[in-house]
Amino acid sequence: MPVADVDADVDVAVSGGISKAHYLVTGKGPGLVLVHGTGATAQSNWGPLIEALSDRYTIVAPDLPGSGGTRDPGGPITLHDMVTHVVTAAQDAGLEHFHLVGHSLGAVVATATAGLHPGMVDSLTAHAGWVRTDARMACQFELWSRLVRTDPAALARMLLLTAMGKDTLRAWDRTTFAQAAAALTDMLDADRDGVARQSEADMGIDITGLLPDVTAPTLIISSADDRIVYPHHQHELADGIPHARVLRVPGGHGLPAENPDLLTAKVAEHLDLVQSLMM
Repeated sequence: MPVADVDADVDVAVSGGISKAHYLVTGKGPGLVLVHGTGATAQSNWGPLIEALSDRYTIVAPDLPGSGGTRDPGGPITLHDMVTHVVTAAQDAGLEHFHLVGHSLGAVVATATAGLHPGMVDSLTAHAGWVRTDARMACQFELWSRLVRTDPAALARMLLLTAMGKDTLRAWDRTTFAQAAAALTDMLDADRDGVARQSEADMGIDITGLLPDVTAPTLIISSADDRIVYPHHQHELADGIPHARVLRVPGGHGLPAENPDLLTAKVAEHLDLVQSLMM
């Protein structure tokens, strides 16, 4: 993947390095930037959507600090760090303005980017996002951080039980669940420190003050069975963003993996609508 240096929000002399944001770029057409969730990568979160939309959009999908090929000096990951990585990747790929799509932590980062850089963002689509981490969520994210460092297999099972919708879990047998848990364990085990630091970043989220500054047409997608970021959080997000609308869909928090076709269809509908209004 391409790589771009990022002005890190850390003391480089102390940390011993600079941030390098790796990102995937493909396709042709208007710019579309995709932001992944906690513990994922650009490819693992967005593979099906990239494949479906790369014939219509120039897609840039960065790995956030702590994920994939991106390298940062270590230590706490801040919201500022993640927004800077997103903007730097987009600009390095030649995008002056772009549509923005995010999932979970990526939805928070995308929303913050739209609030801090409204002139760059043509539209915003946020799935499973939230405004401010409450006590229940903070406890959940702290548990993620502890488990990924000590027992990633246990975290993988916990995530599957909470991220998948009830219909998906009902359809799985023991073999399917074991295979999914093994694959997720491998992914989490590949970068325990990065997953832990992103989980800790989740604990401190509060973008309340940025929401009124989001001017892009905004679609908030809320999964009916989301037990990681409960649906009321998406309604709070929409209430704070001028002219945002909420779309409720079936499924769980892990919709990008659980039903990528549904998520891709809803994202594409919003993008195409905004594009038609821009012409």
